[in-house]
Amino acid sequence: MFTSPQRWSIATVYPDMWVDPDDDPRNTDGHSPDGELATLLDYLHDYRLTLNLKCQGLTLEQMMRLSVPPSTMSLFGLVRHMTEVERDWRNWITDGEPEPPIYGSLDAAFDLSDIPPYPDDAVLVDAFDRLEQEQAATDAEVSRHGDLGTHVGREDIAVREFLVHRIEEYARHCGHADLLRECIDGRTGQ
Repeated sequence: MFTSPQRWSIATVYPDMWVDPDDDPRNTDGHSPDGELATLLDYLHDYRLTLNLKCQGLTLEQMMRLSVPPSTMSLFGLVRHMTEVERDWRNWITDGEPEPPIYGSLDAAFDLSDIPPYPDDAVLVDAFDRLEQEQAATDAEVSRHGDLGTHVGREDIAVREFLVHRIEEYARHCGHADLLRECIDGRTGQ
C-alpha cells in the first residue's frame, strides 16, 4: 500500500516555495535581462536550474523511482531524456551528419533496464555530466546565430522558435519533476 510522504519545504518566508528568495539561485534580485535573446536565455537557464534543483539531495535509487504505472517516467529518466533531447535539438540546427542518440532514442532514455542492479553514485554523476555537456554543445551551436529570425539547419527552424521550443520542453518536464519529487519525499515548491 502506497503512503504519501508528508509535504515539506525548506522555505520559511513563503512555504510554497522550494527555497527562500535569498537562497534561490534563480533569483535575479529584480534585474530583468535586456533584450529578447537575453530574456529567452535567462528563462532557459532558470528551467534547467529548476530541473537540477528538483533532483538535488536524492539518491540514485530515489531518482530511479517510477511515477505511476504504467508510466516509465522518473527523475533519472527525465535527466537522461533531456540529455537526449539536447543532442536531438542540436541535430535540428546543424547541417552536418546527425550525432547518434546517446541512450537509443528520446523515449528510450526512460528505460532504466541498462542500469546495473547495484549501481553506485557514479551513474548519477555521469548522467548529470552528460546533460551539462549536451547543453553546452547545443548552446554553443545556438550562439553562432545572433539573429533570432535566422532559419538554420536541416529543419530550417528560426533560432527564436528553437529557443522557445527548448524553454517549453524544460518547463513541461519541470512540472513532471515537481510531481515526481513530491511523490519521492514530499518536498514541494516552485
